[in-house]
Amino acid sequence: MKIFNAMMASAALAVTGFAGVQAGAEEFRLGLITPPPHVWTLAAEGFGEALSEASGGAHTVTVFPARQLGNEAEMLQQLQTGALDMAFMTIAEVSNRAPEFGAFYAPYLANDIEHAAAILRSDAARALLEQLPATVGVVGVGYGSAGMRQILTNGGAESAADLSGQKIRITPFEPILDFYNAFGVAPTPMPLPAVFDALANGQVDGIDMDAELIVVLNYHEHADTMIQTNHMMFPMVGLVSGRVWAGLSAEDQAMIEELMAAAVDSTLDTYVEREQGWLDEIRATGISYQEAGPEFFGDAIDAWEAIWTERAGDALPALRAAAAELE
Repeated sequence: MKIFNAMMASAALAVTGFAGVQAGAEEFRLGLITPPPHVWTLAAEGFGEALSEASGGAHTVTVFPARQLGNEAEMLQQLQTGALDMAFMTIAEVSNRAPEFGAFYAPYLANDIEHAAAILRSDAARALLEQLPATVGVVGVGYGSAGMRQILTNGGAESAADLSGQKIRITPFEPILDFYNAFGVAPTPMPLPAVFDALANGQVDGIDMDAELIVVLNYHEHADTMIQTNHMMFPMVGLVSGRVWAGLSAEDQAMIEELMAAAVDSTLDTYVEREQGWLDEIRATGISYQEAGPEFFGDAIDAWEAIWTERAGDALPALRAAAAELE
């Protein structure tokens, strides 16, 4: 968290010149699905503190973690109507409304967590944000991320074909549904609060998850095999309701954009710094630990590409070009 605190302090200092020129005090509400100890939630709370400081107390942010305001689809609807002011949201939900964002989930677009962070900071990634006000009714200020996606399951697997027929918990959005369908798994959408019990009672055979949540929420207690695949990045975006944004002064817009962008960007550094430690913790539990690359998935990657090359339009080649330059 040292990197995060330093970034937020620096960003707050940079915008203190805006304090005292606000049109009026605002009490903003920010929603997200992650639990209180999650990196995204801590970043959201840090953003609120920085905004209060930079605005001289004129603006405050109340953070609602753990789906208190609904799931991401419900929160996105609230952003569109102006009932919710802000959110830190997975790109997954945004891609359900703007398919171009599905390009971020191209299997092995990123080689590792450092490469993923660089891609999310690229001009190609930022260019995608420009369409959000018109297509989704929100303003995107910048990207964050969770860790790379891994597979935690019961029973070893020499290849993805060995997982065929298993129920694997996924985040419910089309890019990952298409990927898991390609190798015969039964992808099972499920909210985070239900995952632990579902894994414990056999409702699902495994989960698609990042290392942080596997450790923090103890999912490894009910699985015997960790397959470190790093098969997808899992981006997040900082969003402001388009209706709320339109009612802000130019000074407030600049302040919020800079501070929120710093907050979400700080998560990239956090995961780069801590990802390996979480993976090491999982390995230390003593469960079976495998490492696998693209070959593990056989033809599934090509099957995904065949679907999403058309759906994602120009976004996919643009991100692939950026990824190649950043290797």
